[in-house]
Amino acid sequence: MPLDLVTIPCLTDNYAFLIHDAASGDTAVIDVPEAAPILAALRQRGWALSQILLTHHHADHIQGVADLRAATGARVAGNAADAHRLPPLDLALHEGQTVQVGNETGTVIDVSGHTIGHVAFHFPASALVFTADSLMACGCGRLFEGTGPQMWTSLSKLARLPPETLVCSGHEYTASNARFALSLDPDNPALVARVAQIAQARQKGQPTVPSRLSDELATNPFLRAGLAQMKARLGLSDASDAAAFTEIRARKDRF
Repeated sequence: MPLDLVTIPCLTDNYAFLIHDAASGDTAVIDVPEAAPILAALRQRGWALSQILLTHHHADHIQGVADLRAATGARVAGNAADAHRLPPLDLALHEGQTVQVGNETGTVIDVSGHTIGHVAFHFPASALVFTADSLMACGCGRLFEGTGPQMWTSLSKLARLPPETLVCSGHEYTASNARFALSLDPDNPALVARVAQIAQARQKGQPTVPSRLSDELATNPFLRAGLAQMKARLGLSDASDAAAFTEIRARKDRF
C-alpha cells in the first residue's frame, strides 16, 4: 500500500507534509514551519508522529521543530552537513542514505542550490518526492547560497525521477511562478492550460501543491532550460544548459 499523504498549509504560504504507513501506523512529517497545524492534522486522524524529516535550515521550515518534538517525542533527521544549523538531529543523513517510514524506504538526494546542504526525500513506491525549496511548482527556489550550475545539477537529478512522481514542494508560489513561466514560454499549450488551472484552484482557495513531475517537465521553465527552443528565446542558443538555467533564474529574480 502506498503511503497516505496529507498536505498541511502553514504560516502564510508554507507547506508541511505528513506521510503515514497504514499497516504499521508509522507517521513522518517533512519540515515543520509551525507545530500547531501539524498537531491538529495528527489529532484529526488519530496518528502518532514518529519522525521529523528536515530538508534545509531556513527558519520557515524548522522553527516549529522544538514544539512538535516536545509534543510528540518524534525523532529528527536531517543532513549531516547541515547539522550545525538544524535543530539537534537524532539521525544525521548523507546523500544516498535511506529513511524508513513503515514498510517504505525513502532515499536522500542532495539538491543544493537554494541552500548548501538542502536535501530532498524520494519515496519511489509511493511516487513521492519532497523537494521543499529546490524544485517548486512551476518554479525553483532562489539561489541564496549555491550557484546556477549547482542548482541545475540538483534539478536535473529530480527531473530524472519517474514522471508520475508527485512533487511536494514547500510554498504556495505557483501563481507567480506560472506568470513568469508564461513570459518565457507563451506558446506552450501545456503551460497555458496549467495557468488557467492554477488560477481556478487559487480562486477556490485550493492548494496547487503537490504537482506531478510530468507537468513540471512540460511547463516549468527551470526544468526546460536545456531545450533548444528555450535557449533560442533567451538569445543563448550556443550556451550550456547550466548557463541557460542561470539566466532564467536571474530573470525570475528581476521579474
